[in-house]
Amino acid sequence: MKIVSKAEQRALDMTPMIDLSFLLISFFMVIINFTEADQNERVKLPVSELAKPPENPPAEPLVIQVLEDGNGIFAGNEYTREELKTRLNTEVSFFKAMNIRLKDVTIILRADGKCSTGHVRDIIEDCQSLRFETFKYRAKQKTEFH
Repeated sequence: MKIVSKAEQRALDMTPMIDLSFLLISFFMVIINFTEADQNERVKLPVSELAKPPENPPAEPLVIQVLEDGNGIFAGNEYTREELKTRLNTEVSFFKAMNIRLKDVTIILRADGKCSTGHVRDIIEDCQSLRFETFKYRAKQKTEFH
């Protein structure tokens, strides 16, 4: 018969704790990468006093970034206006195949502060011609430092 000492009884197996820690680290790394994919450092958002953080994230967001020259960035790739419309048409087909109504999809526009409003209007018109209905605009919140 084996006699168990008090030192052996107090030993704690840390393997599950370490595994959980690495899983959490991996999870947060993936989440951070997805949120950064929706932002591009070339787009400098305009500053607005009326800007406020979104209360609830949209159920089906599509992020389009509009560069100063009017080109759009979607899913990490840069497109001209015509190419972007073709790419968005592919997204429409995807949503229809997934039985997602286009009125439930929110187009999130991140336009550069130096971008002409005409470029933004053109992209909105293209989205509307594809039957997208809901749009949200991103801007930086103006902060005052005291």
